[in-house]
Amino acid sequence: MRRPTRLWVALMLMLAPASAGAIPPADPLGSPMWSAHARTLFGDDPVRFDPRVIVSFPMIAENQRAFPVVIDSRGIVGVRRMILLADLNPIPVAIDYRPAHAAPYIATRIKLDQRTPVRGAVQLDSGQWLVSGGWVDAAGGGCSAPPVSRVKGDWADHLGEIRGEVWPMANGQRRVRLSFRHPMDTGLVENIATYHLEALSVIDGAGRLLGDMDIWASVSEDPAITLLVDSAADATLRVAARDTNGRDYRAALTPARQSPMPGGR
Repeated sequence: MRRPTRLWVALMLMLAPASAGAIPPADPLGSPMWSAHARTLFGDDPVRFDPRVIVSFPMIAENQRAFPVVIDSRGIVGVRRMILLADLNPIPVAIDYRPAHAAPYIATRIKLDQRTPVRGAVQLDSGQWLVSGGWVDAAGGGCSAPPVSRVKGDWADHLGEIRGEVWPMANGQRRVRLSFRHPMDTGLVENIATYHLEALSVIDGAGRLLGDMDIWASVSEDPAITLLVDSAADATLRVAARDTNGRDYRAALTPARQSPMPGGR
């Protein structure tokens, strides 16, 4: 199935007719929006619920502006795409990630506008989608409240600042942690237009794409993203991002130095 454009997803999640796409499986979470989202995102591709898609998050959202979520599908072979979705958010999709030379794993923080199912959906090389998730209790308003940096008035002073580092893992992969200074405006606050990061890619020193993603405004202000990538131990990684105003962001991440073991081991 051809990957949908950003505009198509944003519009069709709200406007798709009930008859669009194949009939999705019954939702174990009983969400009123499951059928509409499934038909729009997955089309005629086969879909089933699978607990091997591990979606981790707190049961209660203490901060609905920055709610931590992890999708971990490392126990599944052949994952080519990962979607983070909050059914009842006004902007349901948060991230659409394509791990190329990376583990099927992503961690970030999202906004929650009310109590909602939060799901991870992964697509296999066969085209099949596997879905898992659960309900989250949230006080609401995460998508319709102004970002803290807007209230303080200092958002433009720090726009585009990037922090990140790369750490080695025991299995030979690298853990990449990125954070951006960006207001991630949803367009749902009066007199503040939509403005957010919309694309991100991580590339190794040889120019090989490790992973790339589309990002929506339901990701929290000052986005923080963690990936697990395949790269040489000493490779400097390059990060490239773009926001909805067409502004580009670039950074180089140097692997962290490990402290020597006692006794030289």
